[in-house]
Amino acid sequence: MAYIISSINVNGVRAATGKTGKGMLEWLASTEADIICLQETRATDAQTRAALAPALDAGWYLTHAEPGAKGRAGVGILSRREPRAVRIGLGRWQDGTWQPSAEFAATGRYVEAEFDELTVASVYVHTGEADTLMQDEKYRFLDEIGAHLRAQTSDFVICGDWNVAHTELDIKNWKGNLKNSGFLPAERAWIDGMLAAGYVDVVRSLHPGVAGPYSWWSYRGRAYDNDAGWRIDYHLARGEVATRAKQAVVERAATYAERWSDHAPVTVQYR
Repeated sequence: MAYIISSINVNGVRAATGKTGKGMLEWLASTEADIICLQETRATDAQTRAALAPALDAGWYLTHAEPGAKGRAGVGILSRREPRAVRIGLGRWQDGTWQPSAEFAATGRYVEAEFDELTVASVYVHTGEADTLMQDEKYRFLDEIGAHLRAQTSDFVICGDWNVAHTELDIKNWKGNLKNSGFLPAERAWIDGMLAAGYVDVVRSLHPGVAGPYSWWSYRGRAYDNDAGWRIDYHLARGEVATRAKQAVVERAATYAERWSDHAPVTVQYR
């Protein structure tokens, strides 16, 4: 079965849906995506459902992991079909039982939905800061999610904001960020490890050897107008579904004023 899957860090679902004209709700009404992975809803489940009420009334199903701390994180999956199973928070299977992660089960950074043909996950990896406890936590989260991803055996697509630019092609100002979180050697090596484990960076595979396409731009200065961005929003796929990725686009707004997040939707057609 063909799927169109999109991923977008909404930078606060209430703000994104509250923008009129060309906001998130208008985008949802026009998208052809079958599944949409959301990051940084920054809202409780009830608040998120209220913000997305027009889309839910139109038939979308929402699977949501609300933030563990107020105003931070929160991930979700919108789908046109109801998943047959959902799992919220990181964990692992042990003797046929899902065992939640001791540290990351309730942080609102991971959710997955199982459909008949594949499993789709939405992830938010928080920003870090080099040589701080926050960066140490980021590495622990990457270690746990890496173990979970390596354990997958069926068709699996994980989308989200990883807050890591993999190579120099994935960040405009790479020289100025060599010692900054998001472009540190250990972070970039983590993506190397996922690719070695059989995952495909779908957007890069469809856009080889080119700068970007970037998916995040700072609100500061003229970063958006100058396309001085980062490619930190990934689709990582494994299994037969990875071979069916045929087109990938970053749905960049035409102008700065038309943005409804500091990220843009990253949309892939799996035919």
